[in-house]
Amino acid sequence: MKHPVDVHVGKRIRHRRWLVGMTQQQLAEKVGIKFQQIQKYETGMNRVSASRLWDISDVLDVNVGFFFDEMPDDTATPNSGSPSKTGMPVDIMADKEALELVRSYYAMPENHRRRLFDLARVMSDVA
Repeated sequence: MKHPVDVHVGKRIRHRRWLVGMTQQQLAEKVGIKFQQIQKYETGMNRVSASRLWDISDVLDVNVGFFFDEMPDDTATPNSGSPSKTGMPVDIMADKEALELVRSYYAMPENHRRRLFDLARVMSDVA
């Protein structure tokens, strides 16, 4: 049975991997394991050992604590990626489309990002 903390850590590994544009295969090679093991970590099926989490954090260029950030207080019922009443996912970091949008946004020159940001604010009527 999956432990909620293992599921949360796995999601954080997957999200960071997506943000840096790395495949499971690439991460596995850099850590020295098979990509199937990365799959198991990301789904929470296998628990990540402390030393392995240290290696993964080094490859993904984050502190080990990153994998525990935003963990729900009640770990028995972690946040899901399902939409809330506003239509926005409860856990925005669980939404692949949002992560791809963020990655694309930061790949643009700063002046283009500012213009796109202003356009998005106007289109969403938040401005």
